[in-house]
Amino acid sequence: MSQIKNYIYILVLLFSLSALSQKTIDNDPELTQNNINYRIAEAQAELDNFNYFKAKKNLDEALELAQQADLKKSIGLIYGLKGRLQLIIEEEDQAINSLTSAIEVQRNINDNKNLGTSYKTFGDVYSAKKDYYSALDSYTAAKSKFEEEGLNEYLAETLLQEGKVYEALKNYKKARDVIEQSLAIAKNYDFKKTLSDALINQAKIYEKIGNNDRALEIAHESVQIAKTNEFTSILNEGYFVLSNLYKNKDNHKASRDYLQAYVKLSDSIRSMTRINSPRNQEAQYLLSEEIEKNKQALEKLEKAEDTNNLQTLTSILSVALITILSLLTLSLYKNNNIRLKTNNMLHKKNAELIVAKEKAELASKTKANFLSTVTHELRTPLYAVTGLSNMLLDENPKPEQVQHLKSLKFSGDYLLTFINDILQINKIEANKVEVEPEPFNLKKKINNIILALNNSAQDNGVKMHFEYDKDLPENFIADQLKISQILINLIGNSIKFTKDGDIWIRVYKIEEAGKTYTLRFEVEDNGIGISQEKQDNMFESFSQGSIQINRKYGGTGLGLSIVKGLIDILKGKIYVKSELEKGTTFYFEIPLEKSTIKEGEENKVTYFEGNIEDIDLSTVKILVVEDNKINQMITKKILTKMELKCDIVDNGEAAVEKIKANNYNIVLMDIHMPGISGIEATKIVRSFDKELTIFALTAVTIEDKMHEFEEAGFTDIIPKPFKQEEFEKKLYNALAGKKGTSTSA
Repeated sequence: MSQIKNYIYILVLLFSLSALSQKTIDNDPELTQNNINYRIAEAQAELDNFNYFKAKKNLDEALELAQQADLKKSIGLIYGLKGRLQLIIEEEDQAINSLTSAIEVQRNINDNKNLGTSYKTFGDVYSAKKDYYSALDSYTAAKSKFEEEGLNEYLAETLLQEGKVYEALKNYKKARDVIEQSLAIAKNYDFKKTLSDALINQAKIYEKIGNNDRALEIAHESVQIAKTNEFTSILNEGYFVLSNLYKNKDNHKASRDYLQAYVKLSDSIRSMTRINSPRNQEAQYLLSEEIEKNKQALEKLEKAEDTNNLQTLTSILSVALITILSLLTLSLYKNNNIRLKTNNMLHKKNAELIVAKEKAELASKTKANFLSTVTHELRTPLYAVTGLSNMLLDENPKPEQVQHLKSLKFSGDYLLTFINDILQINKIEANKVEVEPEPFNLKKKINNIILALNNSAQDNGVKMHFEYDKDLPENFIADQLKISQILINLIGNSIKFTKDGDIWIRVYKIEEAGKTYTLRFEVEDNGIGISQEKQDNMFESFSQGSIQINRKYGGTGLGLSIVKGLIDILKGKIYVKSELEKGTTFYFEIPLEKSTIKEGEENKVTYFEGNIEDIDLSTVKILVVEDNKINQMITKKILTKMELKCDIVDNGEAAVEKIKANNYNIVLMDIHMPGISGIEATKIVRSFDKELTIFALTAVTIEDKMHEFEEAGFTDIIPKPFKQEEFEKKLYNALAGKKGTSTSA
């Protein structure tokens, strides 16, 4: 008896050890991942041998393991492979489901390589379904990901598939151009399979456009590569294309020979795929399972003959129960099919929405880059327009020329304002605008804005009234520049649309919580008013009341869009109430933090306010680094007028050499130049001179490049086109700071 107990103890111990071992394997991520990788490799091997059903089984097992271990990257990869397999066996709707699942996972974990592959497979699925424009959208999304990751082989394959779609759409010129791009990459990186495939498709396109000689040359090259590397399917297609090409040239013997080679190879491929077709494999598997079940059932029946009636009754009841369960299973199967079709539709739409989102993001990025480039290119010549008009007005022009020059200056200033507005909108839409809080006197700030706009108001016969809540503090901490922009736009709008009337600017508190005050700002006028219809979209970009209003009052329609964007950034809200011919009131609410800093302490002096005569200008030397000849001439004239001497060079390399050979007080460095840029040149200068004052003269958007300017070592920035007064004050301020230092050359 004790011996039996010992055996039982040993068996329990063995089972425990087995369970513990299995638990260790299940909890080891590396082992799990290796297991998944093994099944994926097995699936790929079965796929290469046309054993689709076995490949599918391996992928299903790998997916189950990955889901249990929550290995996101593997889950996305396996869904993508399943989508590719389902495409091969012509289950396109199931492929869409799998690929949608893959994309959802891969987007969340930024698996760009496999995400691009899933998009490409999506394109192949849509191409198989002859939904060619959806296929092109998917290929565009795939190319974007492959370009980001530098995956040239995948990019070449995607371009080839895109070319095939254009060929199907009979857009042969576009197809040829796209496949040429694929060929260029494949040749450059020696991707032989893509090269062979691309060549045979290029040959087909040349046949379509009537260039049989070129098509023959390319097709032979493709067939040779396919033969050497045993690319069976490409070789087969090559034989067929060559047969057609020789037939076009009336070489019937060569055409027949290639056709026979094509038929022979096709039969071989067809035979292999038919024997190993997924449905045949599945049927064979299910049949063998059914035979095994029947054998087991027969054995049970034979045993049942030797049992009593109760066992027979039990068998009958079991059969009845199985029949009922079978009927239930059939019902569930039908319901599942209906649900699957619905899910297929939902997955397809979801996939289309994902691709559309990718396209929208790409379009938005392209638009932002385009606006940045165009506005920079416009600001550079504007430097010449505004600079020359200012200079000519200062050089005692003829009386009849003064008005023309003023008009030229006004046009330049207007165009600059328009460009700056576009840049501001672009930055707001791209979420690149940052809040920069600082202490300031709110009441004084609004008074200064009203004072600055008073001349425009008087020209229109408008009287402005300012009401500031007497119980409201004056000093706050907030982004005063953005608040100024908002008020200038709103008050400027009221002045523009009011003739011989009044404007009221009011500020008062609506809520207080500790140091945070929620203030309401109101700008009311008794001008022309706005219709209810126009109020609905007045905060959209380029939206104005009407064409007649635009022509009569001018403006770009960007001001209110900028106002809305800035108020959103400041975590506020804006409202409008208006009635035609009675006037308009804009009011906005924003939170501001009360400041304890006294009047006069909040701002540092930005510009030089001393006496210019205290600076010895005769010994000052300035280096101007500028490649544009007109801009060189304008900058030199401005400096000459300031009684300052300057040297001029037109590239970064020359600037570095000049600075090494001379002792300059100030360097005015352009950013975009041939050779090395102004930023690179400044970095080189800072390696041997840390103290030299270097101003960046630039037409780029300052906020976008500020970190680059700081890293390069610029002392300050002067944006082009600049106001002459600001330019002079910055230079004098820099020179005053160097007072007492050596300035000899």
